[in-house]
Amino acid sequence: MIAIIDYKAGNLASVVKTLNYLGARDMVVTQDPAVVRGAAKVILPGVGHFQATSLLRELGLKDAVRDRIAKGAWFLGICVGLQWLFEGSTEAPGAAGLGHFAGMCERFPPQFEGVELKSPHVGWNSLERLSAGSRLLRGVERGGFVYYTHSWRAPVIHATAAVTEYGGTFTAVVEKDNVMGVQFHPEKSSAVGLQVLKNFVEL
Repeated sequence: MIAIIDYKAGNLASVVKTLNYLGARDMVVTQDPAVVRGAAKVILPGVGHFQATSLLRELGLKDAVRDRIAKGAWFLGICVGLQWLFEGSTEAPGAAGLGHFAGMCERFPPQFEGVELKSPHVGWNSLERLSAGSRLLRGVERGGFVYYTHSWRAPVIHATAAVTEYGGTFTAVVEKDNVMGVQFHPEKSSAVGLQVLKNFVEL
């Protein structure tokens, strides 16, 4: 079963529609920690403010996700869902992330190399793969374009599988063992996004 977590901020309809298109079966959209604890795969979609992730703790979903990850379930965070895997974000200093990866997510700077930088970062941009063995990026060509819409970004760490350049380099894909995240929206990223979600479904 694939549990898609509803914390009132995710792009749920588009994600579910795309997974259905890919032939995924036995999916459930849930706020129930017991359902998450019984899932083989967990997806945390996300749009909007990092503060919304506080609901995960309030509903007991944060502990449920941590338990499932520890027991080997596959996890995919999308956009804010990727950022939640880190310790937190300067967007909402009082809202702690899962802390699975070290580091804080930070806002794009107002300028980069002396040029004004537009924020949010919206539109298509390319991926630069760092990990040849990424299971999430299997079949994705180097330089493939994906769709972004975000103002905060995760740092580049040891588990970064791909990066994108915009106001410097940031983590586009993070992947370590059974835990994965993408900053872009695969459900809006045409062929590359479909391949990423297909890879996750087939794990």
